[in-house]
Amino acid sequence: MNRHIPMGRSSQRGMSFITLVLLAALIISVFVVGAQVVPTGIEYVAAKRAIDRAKTGNTVAEIQQAFDRSAAIDDITSITGKDLDIRKNGDKVIVSFAYVREIHLIGPAYLVMKYSAQTN
Repeated sequence: MNRHIPMGRSSQRGMSFITLVLLAALIISVFVVGAQVVPTGIEYVAAKRAIDRAKTGNTVAEIQQAFDRSAAIDDITSITGKDLDIRKNGDKVIVSFAYVREIHLIGPAYLVMKYSAQTN
């Protein structure tokens, strides 16, 4: 018994051209959004390090100036020294910040990222 299986569409395997195009569009979209998100994360980490270094100042103005110097070096543009919340808890200085970054995706759609941190 020699059975001949017809080589029709039902026996082919693999991706169709449409599937390949959609998969490529998805990968490109993730890459484009990621390329916009990663710099905001790097800036956030730099801002956290900057407030840790800045809290060694004795006055509010010194802390703000120290942060601004670090911000100039680390290219922090989302916040400045004047945006910092500086308070004392007993004998300990606590420096904190909070800000929002919006990344335009398409049309009316935005990716909203909320960042906040404070020193220990």
